[in-house]
Amino acid sequence: MGVVAAMVVAWFSRQREFRADAGAAQYMGQRQSMINALARLGNLDPGELPKTVQNMGISSRPSGILALFSSHPPLEERIQALQSRG
Repeated sequence: MGVVAAMVVAWFSRQREFRADAGAAQYMGQRQSMINALARLGNLDPGELPKTVQNMGISSRPSGILALFSSHPPLEERIQALQSRG
């Protein structure tokens, strides 16, 4: 049961990230600034990121079953979500 609970918690965490991105874009008054920031983060070599960011897996893209346990959605999905908001 702990495995299922961990997947549910991770899913909620990913949803919060999408809402946080949308909120930041709204606060800045334009989506493109947030899109640019996420794109820059995605272009960094993981070795360049602070250890806390590396450990959260924000810039990495887990695949398969590991993606279900990721606390952050892939940057590409976050950018796509911002681009599709109207």
